Amino acid sequence: MTLDPVHFEGIATLARQVGDEVDDGDHQGFAETVWEEFLDPLIVDGRPVLEPVDRRFRGRVAIEDAALCERPYPESYGLDSGTINPTSYKNGVVMDVAHAAMGRVPTDLECHRSRTVIIGVHLDDDAVRFSPDWVMYDEGYSRRRVLHLQDIDRKRYTEGAVHAISLYLAESEHALAYAEGIDDLLVLDGPLYPKELLSWRDRAPELARQLDERTPRQVVENYARLVEGFLDRGVPIVGFVKNPASKRITNAVSGETPTPWTDDAALFVRLLERREGGDRVRDELTYTNWFVSRGGADRTFAVDGDALGLDRRRPPEEYEVTFFPIYDPRDDVLYTVEAPYGLTKEPEIREALRTQMLAEVASQRGPPEAVSKADELARIGAEEKEALRRMIEREWGTDRTRQYDDLRWGDGEFL
Repeated sequence: MTLDPVHFEGIATLARQVGDEVDDGDHQGFAETVWEEFLDPLIVDGRPVLEPVDRRFRGRVAIEDAALCERPYPESYGLDSGTINPTSYKNGVVMDVAHAAMGRVPTDLECHRSRTVIIGVHLDDDAVRFSPDWVMYDEGYSRRRVLHLQDIDRKRYTEGAVHAISLYLAESEHALAYAEGIDDLLVLDGPLYPKELLSWRDRAPELARQLDERTPRQVVENYARLVEGFLDRGVPIVGFVKNPASKRITNAVSGETPTPWTDDAALFVRLLERREGGDRVRDELTYTNWFVSRGGADRTFAVDGDALGLDRRRPPEEYEVTFFPIYDPRDDVLYTVEAPYGLTKEPEIREALRTQMLAEVASQRGPPEAVSKADELARIGAEEKEALRRMIEREWGTDRTRQYDDLRWGDGEFL
């Protein structure tokens, strides 16, 4: 049934009432105040949680010039992992399938062919045992294994935990397996560290306790070792965040005065969007300096963080997350680029990475080309997901656990 026009107009009337009451005219001034007075550094409980790596500034570059500039890193690799989304079955199993792949620019078909596949399984049966060994297949180009998640509590977060651990383990294992062959640049599709896991500390006590278990710690350690390896070899590694959702700045500022933004991305859009004569300037990318981040999930690898008790084989400050935002006015979207301080402490590397990422966004109108290739290779399409679920039902002789919304809307994406 479609929405009757009278009700559509009724909703529009309510929306106009809201619009009349909401005045964002002073938001720009407040954003400038935050920029000038809060970020150099941003202090929370006497601790600097964000500060410029060097000086604070905002920059802009013509999109055409950025797209045509010479890339500091002409060869680059992208890494991504896709899943079928966590699924519960009537036999008590909660399962997800993660599939990691790497894209390369210029194209390398052997690199694209290689995959790492993990089936993450949780079930309450201590008698069940799965081999932890990798099985090679596809003529040795790919490998697979079952991950038995015995150390995950069977509570309301089970599906999310199985999903996150399977995805991040597949991605990090694939990266570690091929890291030595990367000599130019690796771009992760997402943050530098597995923030979905690291954020468990702030979400719920039972999730925070999971980080003390062996498997989640192994996932986090994989990323620490990945960063170490690239720093040891002097090869850049960055994370390209397509949908930044951090609230490290807005939460800190709102502790002193209410903020009108839901997250930091909205604040940076306000700071970086340029208008002339009331219209958005659409032919320039805008960006800021690099910042060190020690708030939220980033505090785990801050210089004063505990790194989950993992051994840091390099100076602690080199693991710290640094980032800078890029605003693309063509689509009114903001991206952030992350890299370890062990790289960005060097001015020439900061500039090279900034130039590379601006050129990629300008020419691709989105994520870097290598990341887009990895995303395409790793993605498991909707039809494939459904086919895999039905195959697993047949193999196990059981059905998925369904709810009414599954019948009404179909199996949705896991968020």
